[in-house]
Amino acid sequence: MTTEHPARIAGNASRAAAIAKNKDEWLALFAEDGWVEDPVGPSGFDPEGKGHHGREAISKFYDMTIATADSLEFLIDDSLVCGNENVNIGKIRTSVGGMMIDAEGVFVYRVNDEGKIQSLRAFWEVDRAMKTARKV
Repeated sequence: MTTEHPARIAGNASRAAAIAKNKDEWLALFAEDGWVEDPVGPSGFDPEGKGHHGREAISKFYDMTIATADSLEFLIDDSLVCGNENVNIGKIRTSVGGMMIDAEGVFVYRVNDEGKIQSLRAFWEVDRAMKTARKV
């Protein structure tokens, strides 16, 4: 999973910035017209399921999600690169408010020609993740 590939590099940097809770660094990884769908489709973070488009919307997404977590851990079982995309299979472990939740899924980073994240799409099921909730 260490192959030097622009999409993998961007995905690794995105996860590192999220773990460090470095909002400015995380936002700087995105293309100006980039977007985030996490999870893909309608959710409490995105009731219409259209994603968070542009840096201002991505910044608001960060404030609703990453900023509220006590800690994040990315447990990646496999990582594949194809074209300008990196697909990661695994789980995101989130600790918040004395609880730990695992979101198993597929996490897809697409980069543009400059290596900036064009899209971050996370495929995971909210109900399934909530069933893993446990006290820490």
